[in-house]
Amino acid sequence: MIQSISIRNIALIDRLTIFFHSGLQVLSGETGAGKSIVVDAMKLILGGRADRTLIRSGCDKGSVEAVFDVHGTDTAARLLERESLEFDGSSVTVYREISAGGKNICRINGVMMPLSFLKELSPLLMNLHGQSEHQFLADPETHLAYLDHLGDHAHMMLLGDVREACIRFMANHREYARLVRISRDKDPRIRQITHELEELRSAALQPGEEESLRSSLRELEKAGRISGSLRNAYSHLVHGDASEDGALSAVREAGNALKAITEEDDLIRGLSVRCENLYYELEDIAFQLSGLIEKNDFDPVRLEQTENRLDQIRRIEKKYGASADEVLQTEENLGAELEELNRLDDRLEQMGAEHRRLLAEYREAARRLTVSRKTLAGIFSMHMMQELQQLGMAQTVFSVHFEENTDGKPKMPTETGDDRGEFLICPNPGEPLMPLKDIASGGELSRLMLAMKTLEAGHTGVDCMIFDEIDTGISGKMAQTVAEKMIAISRHHQVICVSHLPQLAAAGDYQYLVSKGVVNGRTETSVTELDREGRIQEIARIISGADGISPDAVTYAEQLLAAADHKKQELP
Repeated sequence: MIQSISIRNIALIDRLTIFFHSGLQVLSGETGAGKSIVVDAMKLILGGRADRTLIRSGCDKGSVEAVFDVHGTDTAARLLERESLEFDGSSVTVYREISAGGKNICRINGVMMPLSFLKELSPLLMNLHGQSEHQFLADPETHLAYLDHLGDHAHMMLLGDVREACIRFMANHREYARLVRISRDKDPRIRQITHELEELRSAALQPGEEESLRSSLRELEKAGRISGSLRNAYSHLVHGDASEDGALSAVREAGNALKAITEEDDLIRGLSVRCENLYYELEDIAFQLSGLIEKNDFDPVRLEQTENRLDQIRRIEKKYGASADEVLQTEENLGAELEELNRLDDRLEQMGAEHRRLLAEYREAARRLTVSRKTLAGIFSMHMMQELQQLGMAQTVFSVHFEENTDGKPKMPTETGDDRGEFLICPNPGEPLMPLKDIASGGELSRLMLAMKTLEAGHTGVDCMIFDEIDTGISGKMAQTVAEKMIAISRHHQVICVSHLPQLAAAGDYQYLVSKGVVNGRTETSVTELDREGRIQEIARIISGADGISPDAVTYAEQLLAAADHKKQELP
């Protein structure tokens, strides 16, 4: 059960703490006073969406904190232990904070936890029926899940069996379908892979080979430049060009010409000697150039081979990968794919047999679940009609309709089985059963939800139930019937109810008045726990409406409270 809730900076609430009790508690107040704000705060504490519009205007953040007593709830204790959260065996504190900047904080017993854990824990803390939950009745897609929710342990085991069987089958089905698609283009693909592998294996790329070749190419190109320069210099010294002799021959001829006239002049003799010396110097240079040419490590054939190999590597990398490592990985992948294609027929045969076996397992699990569901549906329908009888719908027939597979085609397995179910109702004798969304009125929907919640309360074991205006569309004698039903539920559960009905307000063990007023220039919502006299006045206000509290309304309020007290004494 919930012990208290503290709300800060949420909508019209500045600071507010409400302490709750066991039994039936009713929140009442004028329309617009802020009852929905309290319900929204409870939704937030149960893991609801953190809507920033809930934050009080002018504030950076809002927060809600609730304390729950979960004494004896073993499932909650196990969840807390699983997450290594401190637990005194009784109290659980949940804190939610939302900020204008979008930050969303969730703490369980003071420890920050993900919202997903709160959503896992919250069904064990409180069962909240909001006004929007009526929409569930109008959506057939949710009916079967609700029915399953009421199943016993054996039924839940069947649900688990179907889910696991479906997961196993679908994993096989996806792989089997993939192999079938591959098999359609198997032969052309084998030819393509074989050609590509031949090309890759012929290229025989090695990691690091490209960089090594580039380094060799740089050395060979450098050696080529050196060799060309050396040979050019040697040629000019020795051979000259096609029309002239080399420099050595020219110097020798010049020296010989000067030598013939050395006796004529000392200057000429000196020039002749210098030409002779220059000849020998150039001859030595030519000799050393010849030696360097011999020693130079330049192989034009090797240069061409290196360039051709680099061209081949670049072509292979462009086609199969950005580097040798990627090319080798592609080669490995192609080899593995070729191996898979070569044994594809065997795998298809094995996978097909497994496909049939897993489908048979799923169908059998789904069949057992269908049998359990139909049994559960019969019991649920019977209990629903009993509850509806108590709620003034004695002639109503309620049934769970299971859709038959009329097209003869097998349904694709799902994790929830092969069934499609919908709740049907016949409020008037002699009329056919019809979907809820087509014939149920607002008052009937409210009573249907109350009947379901009554059955659910006895099944789930959740101590706290909250009803947000369960009395929609209900008035008169039926209002008294709903109030008595709430009293009966509250004998075994903590019930918190937001209501506009005087009968339901009088049925409460405790009553809270939700009101709003202006404090320091700002509108604020407050919640006050009423004493006996306060309850009389509030119930009288509900009876009187906008006309003001009349003496007759006060008398009737006292009578309602007395009647509710008497009813409670009659119950065990």
